[in-house]
Amino acid sequence: MKRVYLDNAATTPMLPEVITVMTESMNTHFGNPSSTHAFGRSAKAVVENARKNIAKHLQCTTSEIVFTSGGTEADNFILKNAVHHLGVQHIVTSTLEHHAVLHTVDFLVTKGIQISYVNTLENGTIDYAHLEEILANSTQKTLISLMHVNNEIGTILDLSKVIALKKQYQALFHSDTVQSIGHFEIDLSALEIDFITAAAHKFHGPKGIGFAFFRKGTGIHPEILGGEQERGSRAGTENTAAIVGMEKALSICVQNLAHDVAYLKDLKQYFISTLSTKVPNIKFNGVSGELDKSTHTVVNIQFNKDLAMLLFQLDMKGIAVSGGSACQSGSNKGSHVLQSFLSDEAQQNTSVRVSFSKLTTKEEVDSFMEEIVGVV
Repeated sequence: MKRVYLDNAATTPMLPEVITVMTESMNTHFGNPSSTHAFGRSAKAVVENARKNIAKHLQCTTSEIVFTSGGTEADNFILKNAVHHLGVQHIVTSTLEHHAVLHTVDFLVTKGIQISYVNTLENGTIDYAHLEEILANSTQKTLISLMHVNNEIGTILDLSKVIALKKQYQALFHSDTVQSIGHFEIDLSALEIDFITAAAHKFHGPKGIGFAFFRKGTGIHPEILGGEQERGSRAGTENTAAIVGMEKALSICVQNLAHDVAYLKDLKQYFISTLSTKVPNIKFNGVSGELDKSTHTVVNIQFNKDLAMLLFQLDMKGIAVSGGSACQSGSNKGSHVLQSFLSDEAQQNTSVRVSFSKLTTKEEVDSFMEEIVGVV
C-alpha cells in the first residue's frame, strides 16, 4: 500500500542532509558544551556557529536567540518572562492561538494578569479594529500575543498592522511564528516584533529543538533553573546534534525559499481547484482556500456532512491528514480554532486539515483525491 503524508503542519520529515550533519555531530562533537576541555570547546563552537547562522538568516544578533526544546517551551518562556520580569500586566491575544499560548495565559490569569481576547471575524481572521479598541483602552503595560500563521486554518496575520498598533500604544508584541519560520521570509531588522518562536520539526529539522527570539533590550530571565547555559537564560545541557540539525534545515529552507514557495502555491492551487471539481459542496474553512490570504502549506476542508470515520478510513488507505491540531491527538473536543468562528451547524460537519511541504508531490495529492472521492 502506498503511504501518503499530508500532515506537515503537525511535523515535517527530516531532510537527508539534516540527518547527515546530526550523525556527524553525534560522532564528532559529543562533548558537553559547558566543559572547558577540547571536547567541550569543540561542541560549544558548533552550537555557537549554529546560533550565528540562525541569527544571520533572521537578521538579528546572536544574543537575541535562546535555544529551547521547541515552540511550546519558547511561547511559555516569553509570556512568563514578560509578566515576571518586564512588568506586563495585560495580555491581548485571540482564541485562535495554539494551546501553548492559550494554556499559558490561563495560568497567568491565576497570577492576577488581565487577559483580553480579540474578536474573530466570520472568515477566521482577527478583528483589527477591535484590537485597536482594546489597546486604546488599556491602562496597564500590555503584551500582544498573536500567531503569524495559524496552524489549523493557515490564516496569515498582517504583521505590519499589528506592529503599527503596538508602536502607537506602546505595547510589546509576541508572535508565535512556528508555522512561518522556514516558510516565509522573516527579517527581524525590518519587523519591529519583540519576541518570536520557532520549532525545527516544522521546517524539516529534528523534534525537541527550537528557539525563542528576545529583542535586544527587553531582557531575558530564566524560567528553567539549574545552570548557566544559554548565557544564563536557560539551564540545561545544550542538545548539540539537534541544534546543528535545526540550523542545517533552516539554511536549506532559506536558500530555496523562493523556489519552494512558488512550487507549493502551484500545488495548493491545483489541490483546491481539483478537489472543488471532484467533491461538490465542500467549503474551505476560514480563508484557507484563498492563496493571497493564507499560507501555501495549509488547506482546511469542510464537507457538507458528518463523516465520523473519515480520518480512520483515510488512514486505512495509507493517507495521513488531520482533523485539527495534532498537538491534541486523542482529544475528542474538536478544534478550538474552528469553534471560534464556525456556526453551530457548520461545526457538525466534518473538517479535515491537509498540509503540504516542499517534499509533497502532485502524485500524492492525486492519491488523496482518488481516495477522498471514494470515501465521501
